Amino acid sequence: MKTVIRSLGASVAGLALAFTAAAAGAQEVNLYSSRHYSTDEALYENFTKATGIKVNRIEGKGDALIERIKSEGANSPADILLTVDVARLWRADQAGLFQPVSSASLEKSVPENLRHPDGHWFGFSTRARLIYYDKAKINAGDINTYEDLADPKFKGKVCIRKSSNVYNQSLLGSMIAAHGEAAAEEWAKGVVANFARDPVKGDTNQLRGIGSGECEIAVANSYYFVRLLTKPKDSDKGLADKIGVVFPNQGDRGTHVNVSGAGVLKNAPNREAAVKFMEYLASEEAQSYFANGNNEYPVVAGVAPASAVVGLGEFKSDPVNVAVFGDNQPKAQKIFDRAGWK
Repeated sequence: MKTVIRSLGASVAGLALAFTAAAAGAQEVNLYSSRHYSTDEALYENFTKATGIKVNRIEGKGDALIERIKSEGANSPADILLTVDVARLWRADQAGLFQPVSSASLEKSVPENLRHPDGHWFGFSTRARLIYYDKAKINAGDINTYEDLADPKFKGKVCIRKSSNVYNQSLLGSMIAAHGEAAAEEWAKGVVANFARDPVKGDTNQLRGIGSGECEIAVANSYYFVRLLTKPKDSDKGLADKIGVVFPNQGDRGTHVNVSGAGVLKNAPNREAAVKFMEYLASEEAQSYFANGNNEYPVVAGVAPASAVVGLGEFKSDPVNVAVFGDNQPKAQKIFDRAGWK
């Protein structure tokens, strides 16, 4: 049985048809996903082969999927919400969309700091938010921490995304956790003072800013740089060679990481199948497909990431529970606004 895929714009009638079992009594799981990687197809097909459970998938952006589940209410056919960044998982949880899952398998496989304390969601891959620099203009070792981004010596040199970006909101959430709100606000003001240009969309565009000479330092998630290394567009060829990579804060708390994760929804009509699917995502077999689909890091110990990701080097990650980033999101947005971070 093949995965059934529909876009977020599918009609209610079409959705109902997609979520009708192929045969009476057939098992299925209905997945609302903001992931869209080709390797995920093999992931879902292997799950079906192993369990006989058919995967029906609705694709869309994370926030739009959350709104759809809210509007569908108790009659929602969705069993699982799968999305990127803990901020979106936090938003869904704040809306009361998840139910707690108690699974010895998940609790053994997924590190405690990469899952919700009460089992509302689990992280299945991680991405590191790294600092990059122009090797022709910045010496290796000149910048080592997120805190350094606010150093006045880097005035006019830093490219980073807008404050509305969830990756930056989670990064600031980690700064609040590490230093408190007052110090985090001073940091945000310092970074704003060091902007090379007004923030623009896209992590890749921050890296391109180094190539164009607009900035000497950039901040982006690890997988964006790996894409430049492995599958650059013609216009980006050679860019990765000009860029140095920093895993920040190796001398103290470690590098900020975020998760791509999922939770079982409160009104899931196929709860048992949904839990099996979540447990499968934490299996060694699935972890390779899941993480490699977006050049991320597996969460399960002993599973190796893609070779290009390995090539970035080993690093120490911040052990704080990523749920804190979501809890700090409202504070982070207010700090951004006061700091003048557009």
